[in-house]
Amino acid sequence: MADFEGLVERLRSIEEELRDLAFDRLRSATADGDTDAIADEKKLLQARRAIARAITALDGRDTFDD
Repeated sequence: MADFEGLVERLRSIEEELRDLAFDRLRSATADGDTDAIADEKKLLQARRAIARAITALDGRDTFDD
């Protein structure tokens, strides 16, 4: 699977960025009561899970910790 190694690394980076963004939106929702932030956090979590599935499909290892 060395052909996918670079792609998997990029996907891991994207997954990490999505995790950080989701955390920031969740923090905003709890601190400010921002209802839009809650919806954003859910979308980001859904996208993060999709990226994690792609990583698993290409790499064969479960890398998603919720």
